[in-house]
Amino acid sequence: MSCSRKCHVAFWMIAIAGLLGGFDAGAQSYPSKPIRLVVPLAAGGGVDLISRLVGQKMAESVRQSVIVDNRPGASTMIGTEIVARSAPDGYTLVMASSSHGINTSLYKVPFDPVKDFAGISLLATSPLLLLVHPTVPAKSVGDLIAIARKHPGKINYGSSGNASVLHLSGEMFNVMAGVRTVHIPYKGSGPAVPAVIAGEIDMLFSSPVSTMPLVRSGKLRALATTGAKRSRATPELPTVAEAALPGFETGAWYMLLAPAGTPSAVIAKLNAEAVKAIHLADVTSRLEGEGVEIVGSTPEQAIQYIQAQLVRWDRVVKAAGIKAE
Repeated sequence: MSCSRKCHVAFWMIAIAGLLGGFDAGAQSYPSKPIRLVVPLAAGGGVDLISRLVGQKMAESVRQSVIVDNRPGASTMIGTEIVARSAPDGYTLVMASSSHGINTSLYKVPFDPVKDFAGISLLATSPLLLLVHPTVPAKSVGDLIAIARKHPGKINYGSSGNASVLHLSGEMFNVMAGVRTVHIPYKGSGPAVPAVIAGEIDMLFSSPVSTMPLVRSGKLRALATTGAKRSRATPELPTVAEAALPGFETGAWYMLLAPAGTPSAVIAKLNAEAVKAIHLADVTSRLEGEGVEIVGSTPEQAIQYIQAQLVRWDRVVKAAGIKAE
C-alpha cells in the first residue's frame, strides 16, 4: 500500500473515531440544558397531571428543568406536530395519549404517528370513569340508558376534543346502548371537567387521575369504569360491560415520544429516567390509588403499542360509522 493510500485510510479512521468519540461524549453529558415536554392538551387533565408528575421527578434526577408546555388543539395534532418537526436531540418531547392512535382514522394527519417519532416509554394506562353531574337522575348505567332512550338528544356529553378517546367512548356508548346523546368537544379534559361540575354538560368519560378526587368529594357521580375488569382503586364500581353493555371496553394511555432520529443513547437515557420516575413509590401510590396501571415499557414496546392502537381504533371508527366533526 502506498504512503498516500495509507495516509488516506488513517485520516478517515481518525475522523470516524473522532465523530464516535464526540457522540459518546455528547450522550454522556445529556441533558445539558432544560427539556421541553409538550402536552398537546389543555392544563388540568389526566395527561397534563401525569406529565407534570413524571417531569418533576425526571428533572430532580437529571438536574435539569423539564418544562411542561401545553399546546392544545386539533385533537392533539398541533402540539404533536411541533415535536415531530423539532430537532432530534432529546430536548423536545411529547406526552402522547390515546388520540395519537385514533387521529389517522378520522383526519388527514400532518405527520406519521409511528415513523416521525422515536419511542421512549409507554408509562401507564387506565380505564376511564363514566361520570354524570349529581343532578342527573341516574344512579347506574342502566338508569342512564333508560333516560337517554326516553329523551333522545337531551343528554349531552363532553370530551377532550374530537377524535379523543373520550369522544369515541361516548360514541361507542351511543351505538352499543342504542341511544342518542349530543357530543360537546373541549380543548382537553381540563376544561371539560369544570363544565360537567358546573352542569354545562350532563355526562363525561374521563381519566380517573383528574376526576377521582371530585367523585370522592361529591362534586361528580361515577356510575362505572370502562376497563375489562373492575379497577382495584374503585372495586365498588362495576364496569360498563358488567352493568349494561357486554363487550364495552376503552381506556386512556400515556406515552413519552421524541422526534424520529433522536440518538439511541439519548433515548436509552430518557427511557431509564422515565421508567425510574413512574416507578417511584410516591408516584406509583398516587396513580394506582386513582386507577392507573403503571407500565414503564421499553422504547420498542412503545412503538409496537402505537401500531396496535392504530389498527384497533380504525376498526372501531369504521364499525361505528364515526365521522370527523
